[in-house]
Amino acid sequence: MSAVAHPPLGRRLLELARNGLGAPLIVLAMLAMVVVPLAPPVLDALFSLNIAVSLVVLLAVVYVRRPLDFTVFPIVLLTTTMLRLALNVASTRVILLNGHNGHEAAGQVIAAFGEFVVGGNYAVGIVVFAILTIINFVVITKGAGRISEVTARFILDAMPGKQMAIDADLNAGLLTREEAKARREEVREEADFYGAMDGASKFIRGDAIAGILILFINLVGGLAVGVLQHGMPVGDAAATYTLLSIGDGLVAQLPALLVSTAVAMLVTRASRAQDMGGAVAGQVFGQHRALAIAAGILVTVGLVPGMPNAAFLTLGALLGFCAWRLWRAQRPAAAEAAPGEAAAALPASAPAAAELDWDELRPVDPLGLEVGYRLIPLVDQAQGGELMARIKGVRRKLTHEIGFLVPPVHIRDNLELQATQYRLLVHGVPVATAEVHPDRELALDPGGALGPIDGIQGKDPAFGLDAVWILPRQRAQAEALGYTVVDPATVVATHFSHLVREHAPELLGHEEVQQLLATLAKSAPRLAEDLTPKALPLPVVVRVLQNLLVERVPIRQLRRIAEALVEHSAHSQDPAVLTAAVRNALGRFIVQEIAGMAPELPVYTLAAPLERVLQDSAQGNGAALEPGLAERLQQSLAECAGRQEARGEPAVVLVPAPVRAALARLVRHSVPSLSVLAYTEVPEDKRLKLIGTIS
Repeated sequence: MSAVAHPPLGRRLLELARNGLGAPLIVLAMLAMVVVPLAPPVLDALFSLNIAVSLVVLLAVVYVRRPLDFTVFPIVLLTTTMLRLALNVASTRVILLNGHNGHEAAGQVIAAFGEFVVGGNYAVGIVVFAILTIINFVVITKGAGRISEVTARFILDAMPGKQMAIDADLNAGLLTREEAKARREEVREEADFYGAMDGASKFIRGDAIAGILILFINLVGGLAVGVLQHGMPVGDAAATYTLLSIGDGLVAQLPALLVSTAVAMLVTRASRAQDMGGAVAGQVFGQHRALAIAAGILVTVGLVPGMPNAAFLTLGALLGFCAWRLWRAQRPAAAEAAPGEAAAALPASAPAAAELDWDELRPVDPLGLEVGYRLIPLVDQAQGGELMARIKGVRRKLTHEIGFLVPPVHIRDNLELQATQYRLLVHGVPVATAEVHPDRELALDPGGALGPIDGIQGKDPAFGLDAVWILPRQRAQAEALGYTVVDPATVVATHFSHLVREHAPELLGHEEVQQLLATLAKSAPRLAEDLTPKALPLPVVVRVLQNLLVERVPIRQLRRIAEALVEHSAHSQDPAVLTAAVRNALGRFIVQEIAGMAPELPVYTLAAPLERVLQDSAQGNGAALEPGLAERLQQSLAECAGRQEARGEPAVVLVPAPVRAALARLVRHSVPSLSVLAYTEVPEDKRLKLIGTIS
């Protein structure tokens, strides 16, 4: 008969697990153990299996890199607890039925733990069982349960703040939608996991109490059965059933202790991914000074008369040797860093300077970031700095949103700045200066904070909101109070994103537009050829695209823009006229950027007298807009925008086409949240909701 006719047992078990039959069969088997009497050899096999499973669980916890990689642990904990309790019931039945036949009647595992482990002395067995139970119940289980409870509470309280932080990173371009979705799922899984661990820790506590009670029940029940039913002398019955009960208790307590230790190790680990063995070795035994001092103390104690000199001196010598090896291993790294530092500190003794040439005149970087010396670790990736990666993510997001490639950022240190200051430059001109604390985190109040928090008062550099710089250990407290907490790299990256949006027109030049047209030529070569230089010269196209960016209209609809320019180039080559024509062609896109997929667009309109004044001013009929009227108009528009922002709706003013450009220039900087649309820019199928009239 062929040996491959029947698959191995392990493969069969895996197939059952994949088919969803493994878990029900295991549960039914454990319930059957409670009802069906088991023979002593079967009981020995199940006790050995229980110890093996507990060891596997403990080692799995040791080698898992982070707690969330073992999310099935609460279910494993419940299953192992049920297995121990079922074995306790089965072993109690065997002990009471067959205990009068001798120590081997309940199986070899129970007999071995009752005789070999405690030396056949039931008094020693009771003491050992009591010590194991106290260690498990009072120390490990209680501590693990308290940690699980506190961790679950803090994680659930901090969950809204983490969600808002993920939304802030998504809006700043630091995360893609897929990454944000994965981060939200991770936050939810973390809350579910620690909440389940908080409840699952009660299984271990109940199991420890059940072990104590089962031991005493076995003692009393065995004594009664042996004396009353089998006529055994009281002394013999007490010795026999006590050893069997203690053996049964120790067999159950050893796996319980292993699983309790696994629970404690899992809940006390940090949430970030790390190798447990490497982390312990690096953080506890990775400091040669600590090992050297400990070796010196042990050697000193070993030299004291009357002490166990050999043990202390041997251990001191071993620690001293380990400290010396660590010191020797760390010297090459320090030696490699020293020459670079010395070369930077000493003046260069090079030959006479070469003659100046045109290479000395370096081009000005489109985007620049200068940092104080305390902010260098944020930029240096060798020191764990994340700012470079954050800025790269912001550039990628803005490139997709605005419609052209955002140029790279040249980052350098500037000793003229304060230690914690940074400065952003556009074409070499500083446009913003702000301050961040690299050793703290910024707590922003989104409007629903439950109370104040200690820290350094400051402002959000991007939007000027009041904020507090807190210590990293206060993060959980701040998130529990409702603050949104961000790290310094995120603060700088968000500020950078905000400024790039504001200065996008300055970053779009002839070279960038030429690259856009080259990209357009790949998908629509005839359109790109007709646009320039046939229909319009390149400077006019550049000016139109810059005008769109000035009015916060993305240029990623380049094909539609090019079609509109080609269509209207025969009538005019004035950039302002062409910009208005392009806006009309992009009307549906512009409205969607403002209001999203909302069925209605809430709008304000101008009163007829004000509309006539603005039209006369735009047409140059001598009715210039006087300063007092312009100021009152700006104030009215700001009030309207504030009311719409309070309602959570966009602020839009609908005006005639000749007035739109002038009114948009008037409110561009004073009321940046207000959008000015012409009647011709609104799609015909878009429903309008009139909010009010501005007079």
